[in-house]
Amino acid sequence: MAGAMDTMDDKDLEAHFSRVYKQNLLPMIRNLKLLEEVSPSCLVHLQEKKKETKLMQKALEEKQEEFKERMEVVTCRWKELHNKKAELKSYMEKSERILKENKEMQTKAVKKATEEREKKLQKEIELLRANRELKALRIKHQKLSNKVQKYYIFHKYLEAVVKNSEFEDIEEILLHYETLVRMRKDLWQSQQQCKEMSDQGNVLLDQYKAEKDVEILHYKKELQELQLHFEQAQSDVHLWEGHWADVQTTNAKKAQLLAMIKMAICSLFQTVSTQLKANLKLLRDDSHRQLDMIQQFIQDHTDLLLEVKRIEMQNCQRASLTTEI
Repeated sequence: MAGAMDTMDDKDLEAHFSRVYKQNLLPMIRNLKLLEEVSPSCLVHLQEKKKETKLMQKALEEKQEEFKERMEVVTCRWKELHNKKAELKSYMEKSERILKENKEMQTKAVKKATEEREKKLQKEIELLRANRELKALRIKHQKLSNKVQKYYIFHKYLEAVVKNSEFEDIEEILLHYETLVRMRKDLWQSQQQCKEMSDQGNVLLDQYKAEKDVEILHYKKELQELQLHFEQAQSDVHLWEGHWADVQTTNAKKAQLLAMIKMAICSLFQTVSTQLKANLKLLRDDSHRQLDMIQQFIQDHTDLLLEVKRIEMQNCQRASLTTEI
């Protein structure tokens, strides 16, 4: 109850006391009024009750004042707690922000340290490479120094050559030497190219000769075959000439026989015309029509002979029948 009272505000307190007044004190006051109306003899008792009521009212007001004071204290404590909660929340947010910043700073510090370590390692690697290069350059310098000392005698010699020649200085001699070396190299390359071209030409010539030899052999073989064909053709010509002479002779005989047949057909046709006593107008050389007319005449004549024989046989039969009778 005390906890519930601590959490109430002023409006809730007024509502609470009003509810208590309606539920407890108001029914008691009404009962006292009813008692005064019903029993005037109980006035002493009523006055005592009123005194008790006033005392209770006073005690209730004191309790209410005390409760208000307690509520004010509770409200103050509540505000203090609320403020402390806000401060705590602000402190937590600030702490989280500081932790986040510290974490970011730590990450940046680690990253920076890593980068610095990598840079340091890179610089150490570059330093080692530079030391190696310096050592190599020193070795090269030593070699060049040795070479200079070795070729110093040639320098003296070239100075002597300059004094006793048309050249003005050593550089001109070296330039002339480089020119001669380059010309020699160009000549050597030209000779090599000419040699390569000559070798390629010889190879191509050998290939060409080999191809032409193969073609010559092929043509010789074809020529031999053609010679054989020609000889065979000559022998075939003599053979076919003999056949052609035989054919011409046979054709001449057949032509002669054909002329004789045509003459015979024409003679028969004239005979048939004479027998038929008809002037048949046909071409002299139209042997086929003439032969057809002759065949027709022979057929008619044959039919007539058969009819005559048949009649004679009938007559003979009749004569024999008459004799028997």
